[in-house]
Amino acid sequence: MSRLVVISNRVALPKQTQTGGLASAMNAALQEMGGLWFGWSGNIAAETGKELHEVEEGNIAYATIDMSKADHDEYYSGFANRALWPLFHYRGDLVDYRRDHLEGYLRVNRVFAKRVAKLLKKDDIVWVHDYHLIPLAAMLRELGVENRIGFFLHTPLPAAGLLITLPRHRELLEPLASYDLVGVHTQRDLRALEDYFLHELGAAMRTGGRIRAANGRIFRAGVFPISIDTAEAVELAHRAEDSGAVSKLKASIDDRALIIGVDRLDYSKGLPERFDGFARLLRDHKDMRGRVSLLQIAPPSRSDVPEYRMLRRELERSAGHINGQYAEPDWVPIRYVNKSFGHKVLAGYFRVAKVGLVTPLRDGMNLVAKEYVACQDPQDPGVLVLSRFAGAAQELDAALLVNPSDLDEVSEALKRALEMPLKERRMRWQSMMDVLERNDITHWRNNFLHALMEPPKVKPEIYVPTPLTAP
Repeated sequence: MSRLVVISNRVALPKQTQTGGLASAMNAALQEMGGLWFGWSGNIAAETGKELHEVEEGNIAYATIDMSKADHDEYYSGFANRALWPLFHYRGDLVDYRRDHLEGYLRVNRVFAKRVAKLLKKDDIVWVHDYHLIPLAAMLRELGVENRIGFFLHTPLPAAGLLITLPRHRELLEPLASYDLVGVHTQRDLRALEDYFLHELGAAMRTGGRIRAANGRIFRAGVFPISIDTAEAVELAHRAEDSGAVSKLKASIDDRALIIGVDRLDYSKGLPERFDGFARLLRDHKDMRGRVSLLQIAPPSRSDVPEYRMLRRELERSAGHINGQYAEPDWVPIRYVNKSFGHKVLAGYFRVAKVGLVTPLRDGMNLVAKEYVACQDPQDPGVLVLSRFAGAAQELDAALLVNPSDLDEVSEALKRALEMPLKERRMRWQSMMDVLERNDITHWRNNFLHALMEPPKVKPEIYVPTPLTAP
């Protein structure tokens, strides 16, 4: 039986607190198949990849390497998060491209390739994750690795017209053809990938989602919408109902309705627009004042990036302004919290909230939307107000879909959600819950691996692109 090798920027080591469904999904797959998880340790050292740290638990080996500060600054903080992240989230205006950052990105990917190539066995199935490691397969092919290699992009993929604005985009994106399977969240992302390869790289489409690159190598691309552990979310919400944290929240809101938003502090999440949309509700519908509060949980992230520090200050000013304008001695419109909460607490908060407000300007999937739905009380479910620009909107079309930049549309959707009859709430919730029960995290993982392990109908040529080095 083939062994699974997972490669990602960070590794979810055993006995560490796991965050998100991906860690659980990967560990479950590795336990089933036996395998290896390789990536950065999270530690800074004098030299990148000098030592290999190995831990074993059961039939899973975890292998990590440290990274130098210069490489971390150029590969991770620099090119990955200041060029690729904004580009892939349709924020070309925030792209900070620097040649030395690209050099660091390629250099770290090459260290990953050299290190992991020595650990691979002939029949291993390799699964690479996310925008940090786009060129990794090409570098592995250069080292003679012929294993089946899959790649999953956890962010959106913008249209070709935006991708080509990145300097030297071809050197970065053409190596995707070195993978046997490239997975994305939505049909929109898949069209962007196909359009880029067809019109920018001279590729041709074949049957079955196969793309023939200009050099003749054939690879597959497909849609695999990531999901959550639906059953676990349901159980967590049920157990959290009477917990101390949830009881305190219920007592604090009294008989008022609660709208909840939970997002990492990031400009892609549309938080300033969300605050403005809520303020528009209070401005245009005076009957809502004193009757509803917005709880926005936004743990800080990437505080070393100037744009994120500016965003935090903007949100603090906005929340203060809105509260100053509308608050009463016994009621605060916006509760803005910059801290993290455990999954059980969040599940309980989701169950209490009458409305889940998930309005990113652009998101690959957005699992918070799915978690909110899964955590609802079937007898008295809340309503999801969801950005049509989140990947989740392709599956959860029974939500109230909005353009987060249209403040009137957000305001009207919130009013409709708060006043929606129970029968309609149940109907919409059940439609979305059916989707989540069919497509949970296990289904996503198994679908991708099944497609990756499917024998190729044509023996693939080994694709070795122009060496990925910056002059």
